[in-house]
Amino acid sequence: MSNFDGDSYIRSKFCIDLTIAVTKTNFNLHILVSPPKISWKKHLIHSFIQSKIILSMDLSLASSPNLQLSLTKTLPFSPRFYKPLLFFTNFTSKPQIYSRKSLITGYYPIRAQTSNLGNTPTDDDDDEGFVLEDVPHLTNFLPDLPTYPNPLEYSQAYAIVKNTFVSSEDVVAHQIVVQKGSPRGVHFRRAGPREKVYFKPEEVRACIVTCGGLCPGINTVIREIVCGLNFMYGVNNILGIEGGYRGFYSRNTMELTPKIVNDIHKRGGTILQTSRGGHDTNKIVDNIQDRGINQVYIIGGDGTQKGAAAIYKEVERRCLHVAVAGIPKTIDNDIAVIDKSFGFDTAVEEAQRAINAAHVEVESVENGVGIVKLMGRYSGFIAMFATLASRDVDCCLIPESPFYLEGQGGLFEFIQQRLKENGHVVIVLAEGAGQEYVSDSVNAVEERDASGNKLLIDIGQWLTQKIKNHFATDKKMAINMKYIDPTYMIRAVPSNAYDNIYCTLLAQSAVHGAMAGFSGFTVGPVNSRHAYIPIQRVTEATNVVKLTDRMWARLLASTNQPTFLDKRE
Repeated sequence: MSNFDGDSYIRSKFCIDLTIAVTKTNFNLHILVSPPKISWKKHLIHSFIQSKIILSMDLSLASSPNLQLSLTKTLPFSPRFYKPLLFFTNFTSKPQIYSRKSLITGYYPIRAQTSNLGNTPTDDDDDEGFVLEDVPHLTNFLPDLPTYPNPLEYSQAYAIVKNTFVSSEDVVAHQIVVQKGSPRGVHFRRAGPREKVYFKPEEVRACIVTCGGLCPGINTVIREIVCGLNFMYGVNNILGIEGGYRGFYSRNTMELTPKIVNDIHKRGGTILQTSRGGHDTNKIVDNIQDRGINQVYIIGGDGTQKGAAAIYKEVERRCLHVAVAGIPKTIDNDIAVIDKSFGFDTAVEEAQRAINAAHVEVESVENGVGIVKLMGRYSGFIAMFATLASRDVDCCLIPESPFYLEGQGGLFEFIQQRLKENGHVVIVLAEGAGQEYVSDSVNAVEERDASGNKLLIDIGQWLTQKIKNHFATDKKMAINMKYIDPTYMIRAVPSNAYDNIYCTLLAQSAVHGAMAGFSGFTVGPVNSRHAYIPIQRVTEATNVVKLTDRMWARLLASTNQPTFLDKRE
């Protein structure tokens, strides 16, 4: 005999205990329901996928605190029949049970795993280990929200599209490389327009806010949110919150229309201005209520997205009809789960100009040593990709890979060797690399900015001086140092063509998600397919360069630099 036990506490309203017992001849279903002391009558349906047997029960209660119900059904034995899985999701006052194959099961994480009761493999084992990490939906706490036809159904632009709307069954796999027989793993809900929406376009009052540091493409995202809401859904009431999160309660706003944002993608920065910190959840949600805002689009990095999650939680607590959508932003590409953050390609492309300038400078003098400092507080992706793209770099130093200066295999020895071989050397340095050496050297006191980020000491200036002193004092060797710091030039430029397209897809996906009633989500590409991702998934960890991956190995092979591991080990 095999048993399946289910227990689910549904929003403090129903407690359901379920036991299913299967033998070769009998199917036994036992249900214990403990509702509040109110009269109710619900229709409970459980459908077997393969056998298509439907068991229906009408349950009614007047004053009895508990109801026990038993049902026995004789079935022909086949292992393929006995693979039920019961889902309890999105319960308020209307309990719903769906089949294992269905993904229309509310908006909580779904873990669908099959159980083969026989020893023979079956065709249904393709769902083994399937996990859907779903995003919240407004109907989780507003179950009676009405739905409306999506205006895209009548859009001339979408008339030629074969499948205008994304199916509720569509998901995106987190891992694209798998082995035969391995679990299917984590999936996310695919982004895109839905057949039904939870907002009337004429009743939408949306707002957009940008927070944190600058990044190429912010203005493009702003533009495409405005144009997407207006052109695709007919929304005309859109506000820009100026100055980051503080703008919510300082009442700094500007009206945003397609005409106003028409050419802002050609400019760097953000027309809404930005700031760090200033997040007061209660004040922000108070302001959202006071202004009648029902869609909030938040563009920002790790700290900003954590703030967006807090705003969503407060909106949920107050049961407000407000959708909160996050668009992840970081020039460092350190956001987890998604393939790449917007603006990153532009940053790498712009970094090439600085590297090329350094190479020209050091090639034109005797014993030229060029150092280019790039952005990368905790992750060295810009430095790594810029190095691989350039082919003129001799050494790349990033936060993930500790290095040392003196001794065998150290940086000084490597520089001397390259000067002897080529007469010049170019070093690319991420701003977060070697911070432990700088702090020890200058006895720095740790300071943090308004977002809580540790303030970094200028590693470029420190390393430049160290190299000068070493070769002048220890080696009695004259070198020509060239130090280039293009940090703010890189992040202040407009986005390139690729990032413009990427920002368009991000913005439109966020708009589709908010209109479809999703909330508390962020959006981004997962294996080149845009998906809706729970905010906590992109804030729980930082994406960093993995020194054991092939990409870092490719860089080491390209530069032929030391790994700096021997002495550290």
